[in-house]
Amino acid sequence: MARVRHDGGTVDRGALDRQGRDEDAALGSSLRPRTMDEYIGQGALKRKLRVFVDAAKQRGEALDHVLLHGPPGLGKTTMAQILAAELGVRIHVTSGPAVEHKGILAGHLTALESGDVLFIDEIHRLTPAVEESLYSAMEDGRIDLPVGEGSRARTMPFALAPFTLVGATTRTALLGAPLRERFQIVEGLEYYADDELAAIVRRTAGILGIAITAEAALELGRRSRGTPRIANRLTRRVRDFAQVRGRARIELDDATFALGELGIDAEGLDAIDRRILGAIVELFDGGPVGIEALAATLAEPRDTLEDVYEPFLLQRGFLVRTPRGRQVTRKALAHLGKPVPPRSGGGGSEQGELPL
Repeated sequence: MARVRHDGGTVDRGALDRQGRDEDAALGSSLRPRTMDEYIGQGALKRKLRVFVDAAKQRGEALDHVLLHGPPGLGKTTMAQILAAELGVRIHVTSGPAVEHKGILAGHLTALESGDVLFIDEIHRLTPAVEESLYSAMEDGRIDLPVGEGSRARTMPFALAPFTLVGATTRTALLGAPLRERFQIVEGLEYYADDELAAIVRRTAGILGIAITAEAALELGRRSRGTPRIANRLTRRVRDFAQVRGRARIELDDATFALGELGIDAEGLDAIDRRILGAIVELFDGGPVGIEALAATLAEPRDTLEDVYEPFLLQRGFLVRTPRGRQVTRKALAHLGKPVPPRSGGGGSEQGELPL
């Protein structure tokens, strides 16, 4: 099993993602799958990574550098740890904001042994100077270190052990093109299907020591925003409600009751989702509205809206992006109990008409 080294660095990713990370850390690593076989979902990604890992092991080489991208909570960190475990090497874990300057990066790189994995979460938040230092490390296996002080100062190349950089990002576009192009393996994680999340819920409930019916697990999965981290968190909370109610196992009515108490509606929307949609409807006549104006109105960081909430609302058809900004859909109006205007003759999303 891979040994994990965690370094400091708190990342402000919004309340939802931050709460998930804190709870995951408090519970420890018991819920994380440790092998490809235990990892539920992302079938196409797993098949490709198995081939890449097996090929690298057969050649006796370090795995090529890997960039994993996708919304928060889909399992990028877990996949990085599994890659290290499957390769039989150590993993060193840090984050973009924690690598504040080249000296910190050099410390990480020089601590690596042959074949080790360096995992950088939020890699898009590295400073340009640190990004540039990674170029030679990734391509040539060296890093330039300062030697001496004052007028005698100079840089000396330092050879690195062969290693694999695994970067994770929610915002690939913010990576500098030169860094992005140095990753030989670039793969995205997709939102999970309801049945995959139900399987994750059943596994988590088993680890937590409580039984759950298939119907309850599917309901939890259906309301987990396509995200395993949220499925795990909701399972823990529903477990609390069920135990307080004296249930020996989680039944469908336990799940429905608890999710209602938690403010998770039948479509998986929480209070902030509904607040976002409600603000667009009530304050901006359904949109379109620019993301900056929406963030200012809601007093939420733009990054939080774009990374945490908006992808789910877009995927589920409650929101669309237009050249002029965000706009709610007919589905959103119906879900909020608002009047849905008749469709125009063209049936499209022309000016003034709500998208389908």
